[in-house]
Amino acid sequence: MKRIGTLLEAIWVFILFMGCTLVFYYGILWVSEEYNQYHRYDEPKGRAVKVVQLEDHDLTAFEASVERLRLFLRHGE
Repeated sequence: MKRIGTLLEAIWVFILFMGCTLVFYYGILWVSEEYNQYHRYDEPKGRAVKVVQLEDHDLTAFEASVERLRLFLRHGE
């Protein structure tokens, strides 16, 4: 009789584990779908201020890309 009780407890723990796993899995899918629908590169609304302005120099494409890389590394973004 003790074996049946232990078996039922093991089955109950397994069902509980699977249920929590499924809830977590579908929760992650829901959050991922919500995040994918978020358009982070849209134009800002309201009174947005541009933080960085690059001066327009007469640089070659390579020099401009090096300057942008330096700016990127300097600000640590």
